Amino acid sequence: MDDAWDGLGYRERPSRFGEAVVWTRTVTGDDAGSPVLPDGCIDLLWVGGRLLVAGPDTRAYRPVVAVGTRYVGLRFFPGTAPALLGVPADELRDQRIELADVWSSRTVRRLSEQLGEADDPVSALERIALRRVEEVAPPDPVLRRVVAALDAGWSVGATAEAAGLNTRLLHRRSLAAFGYGPKTLARVLRMQRALAAARRGMSFADTAASTGFADQAHLAREVRDLTGMPLGQVLTRSTGAVSEGPDPLRMVG
Repeated sequence: MDDAWDGLGYRERPSRFGEAVVWTRTVTGDDAGSPVLPDGCIDLLWVGGRLLVAGPDTRAYRPVVAVGTRYVGLRFFPGTAPALLGVPADELRDQRIELADVWSSRTVRRLSEQLGEADDPVSALERIALRRVEEVAPPDPVLRRVVAALDAGWSVGATAEAAGLNTRLLHRRSLAAFGYGPKTLARVLRMQRALAAARRGMSFADTAASTGFADQAHLAREVRDLTGMPLGQVLTRSTGAVSEGPDPLRMVG
């Protein structure tokens, strides 16, 4: 993924961490309060001198932030962050919390001081993840296959069989890894694929057909259910992973 802008001041690039993107955003008067869409990811944020964790969302999140606020974020691909953070994803679902609620306050103070003094907080945030990955076990490779299968449009049953799990165990492991069950993750990933196609100029009807929806009406219903907004409004008012979004297939290796 190359550097990408979404027209609302949001920028991202691949992270040196490998299973994430780094992104920055400075809030302007035009995009203050713009919703952040569900994407199956967990973010580590540096904003206003604070280290925060943004858990996986089930619906669009609408931040209340002042114009001029600058975000630096590390968006971990689905299933990646829980091992690094040391907390199950479902405990972070629909939450924005202080990193000090997850790690020791002493550690977070030290990291915050480093970020506050850094000439390049983007690279400094990446270094936190790169150091952390040396200290913890890697995510279960089965999770990568699960994300890839669901993103390819496989059913939950077929995904479970390919992963060597029964559906009940897949659901339990998905909650801990992704924050919600495989069916919800599949819906979120499908919506993100559809929005990426629509942003490239594909018609809504062709977008629906190419991304696994029954028809355009089905696409519109799913987008409204997951975001609370009509499809057209989502395409003009959302921020975050709305250009191409995270590519779960990059996790396969």
